[in-house]
Amino acid sequence: IADVLVMTVEDGAKFFSAVPAIAYKLETLNRVGLGYSKVCQQATTLSGGEAQRVKLAKELSKRATGRTLYILDEPTTGLHFEDVRKLLEVLHELVDGGNTVLVIEHNLDVVKTADWVLDIGPEGGDGGGQLIAAGTPEDIAACKESWTGRFLVETFRRQDERRAARNKRAKAPAAAAKQSSTKTAAKKPPAKKPAAKKPAAKKAPAKPHAKKTASPAK
Repeated sequence: IADVLVMTVEDGAKFFSAVPAIAYKLETLNRVGLGYSKVCQQATTLSGGEAQRVKLAKELSKRATGRTLYILDEPTTGLHFEDVRKLLEVLHELVDGGNTVLVIEHNLDVVKTADWVLDIGPEGGDGGGQLIAAGTPEDIAACKESWTGRFLVETFRRQDERRAARNKRAKAPAAAAKQSSTKTAAKKPPAKKPAAKKPAAKKAPAKPHAKKTASPAK
């Protein structure tokens, strides 16, 4: 039992793979970015973002109705990029199921994937509280008065660079293989024409020898 309690949620899901009722709950926690947490971790030691994700995992375990409003306050706090990606997949899955997800977030990796953004500012605290821009992430990026928009422009630029680099890497093996194939393709030299046979030299006919005739004796 002690060995199980000190397992991470991710390891626990694999360990209990033969027990669907337990594995499903642990896998749901893993999907919302809590795979690193210990199975024995007490709820009072969770951060605010972690506690929200536990509640979200509980909701995911319920039968979906498609009529739920989820409100999350900075759920990605302290998460590694890969865990942020997992959480975003879950949030989009909820939206695809007909639910509405409202997220208060500063993480641009989350903001850029939203369907609609409300940018409140222009500053934080007492310097904010005004609606600066509203629209798609691209609309916010086009708003010069929005600080969020300025950072989104840079985020989109890096995203395009990474996409171009991935495409370049994907094309490189094919280009190398094509080039290698071209180099190794054996080209057969043209067949040599048979050398023309020289006509055999004709021997001159032998000259007839003069026959000596015996002269009659006088």
